[in-house]
Amino acid sequence: MRTPRNHNADAYAGNQKEEMQLSGLILENIDFSYDTTLTLDNIDLAIPAGQFVTLLGSSGSGKSTLLRLIAGLQTPTKGKMSWNGAPIKGTSLERGVVFQDYALFPWMSVIDNIAIAIGKARPATSRAARREEAAEALRKVGLAAAIGKYPFELSGGMRQRAAIARALALGSPLLLMDEPFGALDPVNRARLQDLLLGIWEASAPRKTFVFVTHDVDEALYLSERVVILGSNPGRVIADLDNAHLLNHPRDRQNLFASEAFHAQREAIAELLAADTLQHLSAAA
Repeated sequence: MRTPRNHNADAYAGNQKEEMQLSGLILENIDFSYDTTLTLDNIDLAIPAGQFVTLLGSSGSGKSTLLRLIAGLQTPTKGKMSWNGAPIKGTSLERGVVFQDYALFPWMSVIDNIAIAIGKARPATSRAARREEAAEALRKVGLAAAIGKYPFELSGGMRQRAAIARALALGSPLLLMDEPFGALDPVNRARLQDLLLGIWEASAPRKTFVFVTHDVDEALYLSERVVILGSNPGRVIADLDNAHLLNHPRDRQNLFASEAFHAQREAIAELLAADTLQHLSAAA
């Protein structure tokens, strides 16, 4: 059974589409089903190039599935997707992906993990140039001293930085991140959040980020915009402008202490709680 549309989200997405024209990511009326089970229901999103957006929701809301559709790893059951005016069909170097599990080859050094990815993406690049690009990407994420190490010699936070470095080395203008910091301790999580923001703010032209999380504080700290997905089936229940809360560069302490932050946090918590209650009522 289809759920009611959120008219505020519809209006926001419609305005974004008009402003974007061909620049950015557009999802139109996306459905996705596993067998006969509707997993994503009528997703409409328009994300301008250069924006940092989080997809926030509880387990079962289809956040990771939606990210895989954008990456081209799966195909929607219905609807259209485009990036900078070109239809999304299959994977592409235009859309880089960072997963939670790092996906590094354990038998290769960190620099070779990145160099081999560069070689597959740009086969004409010489071996020396590949290693030079890989080393530069590692320097950007603070891993210059770990270039020759193997993944098993690195901490979880360092392995995730290496995975981010690999995505950066490929030069993708759109970066898709599926709960990349979910397995990290709070200190390393905060460090990598700041690293990611620094990379985003320094990129020219600015990269587009779509970041999946179930952590409300992480979503509010990182992104200019928070898209909230309800569950069973996954659908957009709110599309919130978060840019008015943010300073550049971020000041974590002041942001988390502000009344505006707490008001936004409470509003999101109420939306998620209401969705959970609706789901439980339907199940009962």
